[in-house]
Amino acid sequence: MPNTAPRSDSISGSDTAALEKGHDGQNQVELPTTPAEQTQVEPKEGGTKAWLTVAGSAAGMFVSFGWVNCIGIFQAEYEINQLKNYSSSEVAWITSLEFFFMLAFSPVAGKLFDSYGPRAPITIGSLMHVFGLMMTSISSEYYQIMLSQSVCSGIGSSLIFTPSLTAPQTWFRKKRGIAGGLVIAGSSLGGVVFPLMVQHLIPQVGFGWTMRICAFLILALLVFANLTIASSMKHAPRTFSIADYVRPLREPNFLIMCVSSFFLYWGMFVPFDYIVLEAAHYGMSTYMALCLVPIMNGASFVGRTVPNYIADKVGRFNVMIVMTVLSAVVVLALWLPGRGDGAFISFAVLFGITSGAAIGLGPVLIVSISPMKELGFRMGTILAIAAMGALTSPPIAGAIVAANGGSYTWACVFSGLNFMIAAVGIFILQGRLCDWKLPAKL
Repeated sequence: MPNTAPRSDSISGSDTAALEKGHDGQNQVELPTTPAEQTQVEPKEGGTKAWLTVAGSAAGMFVSFGWVNCIGIFQAEYEINQLKNYSSSEVAWITSLEFFFMLAFSPVAGKLFDSYGPRAPITIGSLMHVFGLMMTSISSEYYQIMLSQSVCSGIGSSLIFTPSLTAPQTWFRKKRGIAGGLVIAGSSLGGVVFPLMVQHLIPQVGFGWTMRICAFLILALLVFANLTIASSMKHAPRTFSIADYVRPLREPNFLIMCVSSFFLYWGMFVPFDYIVLEAAHYGMSTYMALCLVPIMNGASFVGRTVPNYIADKVGRFNVMIVMTVLSAVVVLALWLPGRGDGAFISFAVLFGITSGAAIGLGPVLIVSISPMKELGFRMGTILAIAAMGALTSPPIAGAIVAANGGSYTWACVFSGLNFMIAAVGIFILQGRLCDWKLPAKL
């Protein structure tokens, strides 16, 4: 992957051609910049403010992506208790819509980031996220839970998630992979802490107070995030235009990244959503099945840090392709035929590592094909397209399971094939960027 991203607000035809075709030498696209632009987008590597941004962004990921990583817990909780009169596919719309809104509003969050910096979207998102969870704590009807948890909290999460993902990328070049991995690792920690909190608090204090306690923890971490996250770029309000979001889709590399991200998320959220229910279906105790979510997210901490560090050394595209293929292998060779506690625990660990790497490296690849000044809304556009995969895959998988009499076989196949398609797309993108001089350290 290029070590530097394109650095001009408007790219000439020849520069665009260079970006689309690929490049030789050190795999860097060197576009003309003024000294002011050079200083703006290539700050001194690291520094106190940069690492504080990483810490604050990790906290932002903890309370946004980390919270949404609990969807497997809530899928089981709602099916067993609050919404037991609804089908698995109907309940899945609540959890998938929460993930959808977190990703689908990324273009809005990205535009706010590009225009005003990270502080504005994170502040708005903090209020919405906490308010949505407080309203969920007093909700009992299907539509109430959907409006509060899926819509309000989901949109709030998006306004936190995108700036948290984007801001650290403006501070680093050589260490961009590991910095991004440490940020994403915050979501892994959230994915461990929140399921354990929910699982243990509900029997003791009930669903309502469980949600309130989680909301207070989220509020405290968001205060820290608001005080520490900063961008190295200068931000100025820009006129909103739909064309800004459509224009990048005419770039083949950007379009390939969009399609690959869609299939990646289309496959990824089948295991995230159904691992608890399938394990219980095949005889695992309810307590142990619920523990699979924190086990998976705990393993993803390794997947979202170690591969990113290695990627800085051997090539980010190379590692991304390998880990995406391994995700498909783990789903098709372990989750598909697996039965028994050992198989499900092994799958949770291995899938946590491989899928965690795919999540952690995705934003880093987006930087490689995006002008830095457009990074916010370009990343938001790709995440919004990926949101369609996150929205539709759990209900589709639920319908597949229902159509096959409760068997998860074809839902597993659906997930694994989507991972393979995503890997092929990323491989094609890498080939285009290096003129098919493979293997390439991109």
